[in-house]
Amino acid sequence: MSEEAKIFAGGMFCPGDSELKAIKLRSHKLCHEYSLTYEDETERRAELLREIVGELGEGAFMQGPIYFHYGVHTKIGKRFFGNYNLTIQDDAPVTIGDDVAFGPNCTIVTPLHPMLPDERRMMITETGEHKRLCYAKPVKIGSNCWFGANVVVCPGVTIGDGCVIGAGSVVTRDIPPMSFAAGNPCRVKRTLTEQDSMKYKPEILGDCKVIE
Repeated sequence: MSEEAKIFAGGMFCPGDSELKAIKLRSHKLCHEYSLTYEDETERRAELLREIVGELGEGAFMQGPIYFHYGVHTKIGKRFFGNYNLTIQDDAPVTIGDDVAFGPNCTIVTPLHPMLPDERRMMITETGEHKRLCYAKPVKIGSNCWFGANVVVCPGVTIGDGCVIGAGSVVTRDIPPMSFAAGNPCRVKRTLTEQDSMKYKPEILGDCKVIE
């Protein structure tokens, strides 16, 4: 079994494996190239994103700089928005739905390391080799979610459709659909309802209108 297959199976893998390093180096170079482009270089940016990400829906925009670890392990839906310094460490698969928006400095992390220091330094593989090993858990984010600035999503987390995650949150557990959640660790504060509509905030809405 390849090291990449071990990742997808949820087992221990060697991040220093030559094939994995080649995937990561490719992604890192493309991300660096993207981050050097200007915002109005739309065609070049779109071309680079298609090379970086495994799947990318139409209408995606990433402010840059961006940092994808593998890139090809990430699937992103339509009309995605990522603000400055989006980081996705997609050792395990990362799946993001449609109409998701990330504020500045948001991070998704999938890899995990052994808790004990000796095991972090070295373990024994199935072939008897001594190597540094880790494992990873996938992250799934539903559609129509909004993440405030500086949110960190930890390995293995699933976030349901329609959620709002408050700025600075560290999401360590699943968040059910249509929740407002915030904090470190991130906890559900309440369910979002029709009462959250902007039409109940006329002082902010002004002459604008909600689409009925």
